[in-house]
Amino acid sequence: MNSDFDFSNKDLFGPVIFRPAFNSAEDINANQAWSLFFTAGQEDKKLGFNVEAGRLFTNLLAAVVVAGGIGAVLFTSAG
Repeated sequence: MNSDFDFSNKDLFGPVIFRPAFNSAEDINANQAWSLFFTAGQEDKKLGFNVEAGRLFTNLLAAVVVAGGIGAVLFTSAG
């Protein structure tokens, strides 16, 4: 088997956030942001290209924050 893939690029196996192509101040979507968060900056396409997954995690985070705030208000004023 003969492959023409070039493994000599030093940025190939490094974190995505330090690659020059990624670090050019371009906008990323929520799906890429969550993928970077879950992989600790290693991959920005781990969750795929469906933006619904990013929206799901964003809405889950918002729901947890709201529920925690409501719980804190209810349980601190009940005493």
